[in-house]
Amino acid sequence: MDEIEQIASKVLGKTSDGKTMMRYETPEEVDKSLLVGIPRHLNRTQYDLAGNEFHGIDTWNSYEFSCLLDNGFPISGWLRWSYSSYSDNIVESKSAKLYLNSFNMAKMGSTVTAAIMNIEETVWNDMFEILGCEDHSDLHVALHINEDAGYAKPMAGSWTQLEELVDVENVDFSHYNESPDILKVVESDGRVDRFMSNSLRSNCRVTNQPDWGDIYIHIKGDKTITPESLMQYIVSMRKENHFHEEICECVYKRLMDLLDPSELVISCLYTRRGGIDINPIRASSAELLYSHLIANAYTLTSKTMRQ
Repeated sequence: MDEIEQIASKVLGKTSDGKTMMRYETPEEVDKSLLVGIPRHLNRTQYDLAGNEFHGIDTWNSYEFSCLLDNGFPISGWLRWSYSSYSDNIVESKSAKLYLNSFNMAKMGSTVTAAIMNIEETVWNDMFEILGCEDHSDLHVALHINEDAGYAKPMAGSWTQLEELVDVENVDFSHYNESPDILKVVESDGRVDRFMSNSLRSNCRVTNQPDWGDIYIHIKGDKTITPESLMQYIVSMRKENHFHEEICECVYKRLMDLLDPSELVISCLYTRRGGIDINPIRASSAELLYSHLIANAYTLTSKTMRQ
């Protein structure tokens, strides 16, 4: 196994080559030792990224979070947390699921209000430690239990769906490995192009299981990408094995290098697996980043078609 697989397999029970197996026992108390952090630089070096080329947020939604009150009554909700792409590490997703499952039988407070405060503080402290964040404001955690909450759009504004814009039945889609050579650059009039597609598919870096998602691409500048080649490029991720965050940064890096745009936003909203979805967003400015509510842990957003 390489370094990433060695780190990620710490609590998986079975490595990606299938050689190790052990039974996982659900703990009775919160177990922060289950969390595994993977250094961001291990994935960024192949794209010559230092991490300061963009502003970024990774937003995670845990739709199946639950714990107990002190009297044994279960409370359940939607746990949402977001953290800066400037953090040293990402959280390995399987370890995050095991960690959050360790809350299931833990007694977190005598009242719902007290339990929510305790949950948010506990998750924040444990995540902050494993992520290696630079600043306290780099991580936000919120538990939502109100089923009547209004849902905002995850990505602000209107978007053109590439599948409806491109004659997909008459375009060649034979490239299933990422390459910037697929992208065709054309002149633009400085307009804003806002494309989205629900054809994103990549594969887990650790397990090789498919990851499905919707991708949003905002470009403003003197150059842009033809819709046909952009559609081909998105499809080319189909045999790539990367973390969600890496796919997002790869697309950002390729388009930034090719276009040198005045504005660029890439967001990859992945489907849930094991009750959790991961939604990285990278932008050329903080203003662009925070104009999209997917970056906000305290506001619930509607799901995409795939989610």
